[in-house]
Amino acid sequence: MESSGSAPRCPLQEQRARWERKRACTARELLETERRYQEQLGLVTTYFVGILRAKGTLRPPERQALFGPWELIYGASQELLPYLEGGHWGQGLEGFCPHLELYIQYAANSERSQTTLQEQLKKSKRFRRFLRLQEGRPEFGGLQLQDLLPLPLQRLQQYEHLVVALAENTNPNSPDHHQLTRAARLISETAQRVHTIGQKQKNAQHLQRVQALLSGRRAKGLTSGRWFLHQGWLLVVPPHGEPRPRMFFLFSDVLIMAKPRPPLHLLQSGTFACRALYPMAQCQLHRVFGHSGGPCGGLLSLSFPREKLLLMSTDQEELLRWYHSLTLAISSQKN
Repeated sequence: MESSGSAPRCPLQEQRARWERKRACTARELLETERRYQEQLGLVTTYFVGILRAKGTLRPPERQALFGPWELIYGASQELLPYLEGGHWGQGLEGFCPHLELYIQYAANSERSQTTLQEQLKKSKRFRRFLRLQEGRPEFGGLQLQDLLPLPLQRLQQYEHLVVALAENTNPNSPDHHQLTRAARLISETAQRVHTIGQKQKNAQHLQRVQALLSGRRAKGLTSGRWFLHQGWLLVVPPHGEPRPRMFFLFSDVLIMAKPRPPLHLLQSGTFACRALYPMAQCQLHRVFGHSGGPCGGLLSLSFPREKLLLMSTDQEELLRWYHSLTLAISSQKN
């Protein structure tokens, strides 16, 4: 029997209490991580960007290529933090949103930044000595510049997680609910754009690598404008005779079959000659299991209008990866 002093709590009140606890926890995490983030931004600005500018160790174009809009991102954090410390979450994040374009610029420059860093490390003894001196400072805790450069993009992911959670756990009747909801949407959209930029950069690296592996006149420009999905060795099972190992490169629209050049080839050793190109829009894919006669992982049947390929792998996991990648390529051509 319930005591007269313990009245049941209203479900709406309990929900609001849970919202408030989660909101307070999220707000505290956002504030504490922003302080640490701003501290790291400031250390790089002071000990790398500022000193490099003062000493002239790098020319302005090289310094800009290496750091991009780092100082402007630091300035945006300096504007945001006082609002967070004062508990003005909606107002602070609303004012921060116009600076999100800086993160898109930083992401677009990230590949150039890494290239510049490696080039300067390779060719400039003065820069290498400067880097060792600065990275050895106790403020960096053993972190190198290459570990610090991704910080803004990592922070953007944290912004998305924390601001979305803050908006979701803010009472709809709260005066800053609209500001937080709008900020969460804009930050999520920016994070998605940055993710897309990263995917395109990785794909460009894959295309460049694959193009370097392919040799001969048929290979020129073969990877241009394509989306890389998978590559690896598979055994081609002919109607008669023994299976032949071939290297396959799968893109969103085509499957390339290539044969390795002879090891003693004077100019093209270690590369592959393109032997066939199969359009994925015309492909019908089937898995074939249960074949005896060896430790076969399985077979894949690829049917095209004028040819049929039977591909085998002794590695079941690798065959499954090929099946999923081929399925993705075929479905992308149907959309």
